[in-house]
Amino acid sequence: MLTAFARAFKTPDLRKKLLFTLGIIVLYRIGAHVPIPGVSYQNVQICMDQANATQGLFGLVNMFSGGALLQITIFALGIMPYITASIILQLLTVVIPRLEALKKEGSSGQAKITQYTRYLTVALAVLQGTGLVATARSGSLFQGCPVAGEIVPDQSIFVTAVMILTMTAGTALVMWLGELITDRGIGNGMSILMFISIAASFPASLWAIKEQGDLAGGWIEFGTVILVGLAMVGLVVFVEQAQRRIPVQYAKRMIGRRSYGGTSTYIPLKVNQAGVIPVIFASSLLYIPALIVQFSNSQAGWAQWINNNLADTGATAHVILYFFLIVFFAFFYVAISFNPEEVADNMKKYGGFIPGIRAGRPTAEYLSYVLNRITWPGSLYLGLIALVPTMALAGFGANQNFPFGGTSILIIVGVGLETVKQIESQLQQRNYEGFLR
Repeated sequence: MLTAFARAFKTPDLRKKLLFTLGIIVLYRIGAHVPIPGVSYQNVQICMDQANATQGLFGLVNMFSGGALLQITIFALGIMPYITASIILQLLTVVIPRLEALKKEGSSGQAKITQYTRYLTVALAVLQGTGLVATARSGSLFQGCPVAGEIVPDQSIFVTAVMILTMTAGTALVMWLGELITDRGIGNGMSILMFISIAASFPASLWAIKEQGDLAGGWIEFGTVILVGLAMVGLVVFVEQAQRRIPVQYAKRMIGRRSYGGTSTYIPLKVNQAGVIPVIFASSLLYIPALIVQFSNSQAGWAQWINNNLADTGATAHVILYFFLIVFFAFFYVAISFNPEEVADNMKKYGGFIPGIRAGRPTAEYLSYVLNRITWPGSLYLGLIALVPTMALAGFGANQNFPFGGTSILIIVGVGLETVKQIESQLQQRNYEGFLR
C-alpha cells in the first residue's frame, strides 16, 4: 500500500490532482476557523468550553461543517445546504415530469439539474443562515452558557444582514471548492469535503473520551473505543461492499456480417442500496419537533414531553422512533432511486434477460422481490449502526463524543472506499498495481 502511494505521487498528472485536492482541503479547513463579522469570538469560545455543544440541536449540522457551525465561522453552514438541495432535487425528479425528462436527456439535462441544485443551495443557505443568526441572537445556541446571549453584541438589522450574507457566500464558496475537486482533483468534491469535516472532529472526540474516563487515567476507555471503532469500520466495509449479483444474458444478434451481443454480465444490487440517506432523513425529521419547541413556550406540557422523549437522544421513545424511521426511509429511498420496471424495459430493448425469468413484467417482479429481500438486512444494519453512539458507550457517560457510529462512520468509510477505488483505477491504467493486490 505504501508502494502504491509512492507510485501515485511519482506519476505527474496524478500527483497534480492529489496536491490540488490537498490544497483545497487546507483552504476549506482554514475557512472553517475564520469567524464572521458581528460575532464575539471570545464569548463563543467560552460557551464552547463550558457547554457540551455536540448534544445540542445543531449537532448533526455541526458535524457536517467540521465544528464550524457552533463557532459561527464563514463556513458555518458547510455543505449541508448542498446536501439538502441535492436530496430535494432527487426526490422531485420522481414527482415532476419536467425534471424526469431532463434526467433522461443525458449530460445536457444533468447540467440543468445541477444548475437548479446550485440555486436551491443558495436559497437554503439564506434560510438556514437566518435561522442560525436568530438562534445565536436569542442565546439558545448553547445550553447553560452564561454568556450565550452576548455572542452577537450588535443586533442591528445591518449587522444581521451582513452575517447572513457572509454565511451564504461561504456556502457558495464551499460548493465551488467541491466542484473544483470533482473537475481537477481526485474523487467527488462534495464527498471529500464531507469526509474532511467529519474526520476533523475525531481527535477532539477521542481525547474527550480519554479525559472523561476513570480507569487508568482514561486510557482503558480510550483503548476500548479504538477497538470498538476498528470493529465498526470492518463491519461497515464488509456490508458496504456486499452485493447481490443478478446474472444477465444478452442474446446474440447478426447485423449484416457482424455478430453483436451474446455476452454475460450481472446487475449489482448492494445490500445497503440507500447509503447514508435514510440516517440523514431520520435525523432531520426528529430535529423538527425540538426546533419547534426551541422557538415556542418551552414550559408547556407538550413541549416538556417533546424535550423528555424526542429531543433527548438517550430516551427510549427517541431510540425506537429513530430506528423505525431509518428502516422506513431505507425502503422509501430504494423505491424511488431504483425502478425495476425501467431496468426490465431497458434489458428487453437490448435483448437481455435473466436466465430462467421471462423478459418484461416477470423480470420487473423478480427484481422487486430480490430488492425487497436484500433491503431488509440493509435497513436493519443502518438502524443498528446509527444507534451505536447511544448504546455502546452509555456506560462511559461520553456517548456523544463517540465518533465511530451513525452517520459519521458510514460517510467516512463510503467516501474512503470510493476515493481509493478512483486512485487505484488510475494506477492500473498506467500498468501499476493498485492498493489491493
